[in-house]
Amino acid sequence: MDLKKFVSIVEDYPKPGIKFKDITPLMNNGEAYKYATDQIVAYAKDKQIDLVVGPEARGFIIGCPVAYSLGVGFAPVRKEGKLPRETVKVSYGLEYGKDVLTIHKDAIKPGQRVLITDDLLATGGTIEATIQLVEQLGGVVAGIAFLIDLSYLDGRKKLDGYDVLTVMTY
Repeated sequence: MDLKKFVSIVEDYPKPGIKFKDITPLMNNGEAYKYATDQIVAYAKDKQIDLVVGPEARGFIIGCPVAYSLGVGFAPVRKEGKLPRETVKVSYGLEYGKDVLTIHKDAIKPGQRVLITDDLLATGGTIEATIQLVEQLGGVVAGIAFLIDLSYLDGRKKLDGYDVLTVMTY
């Protein structure tokens, strides 16, 4: 299935010069959403995943159905101040600013094999921060999966040494 048919390109969003890849049409189509999710599940099947982790909010959209299909739990990574219990945090750079990500301190047990999921790999800052959180808690990053890789932004350079799947590349 050509999943790019289900991705809308929105010019100049969220700022001039950005060509935003909107996955909501893909999510609106049950067959395409299932197909995309199944691609990530197939990638993860032999990795002995204990937990799926995804950064908000689109990482939830990708990670939760993958976790469900694998029969494992899901741990959210959220912006600072959004999680109710004790957290660990890391600061990171975005394409257009800085932010802080957090995860519950007890979300990952040492040695757990973690699959990190997100909708899109751009510059790699968000996923690099997510990796830091997982590893800070003693988790092992067994794989990282994206629906989309914006290869022209070289985000993969920040993921050297990790096993990465991208379903679509622009």
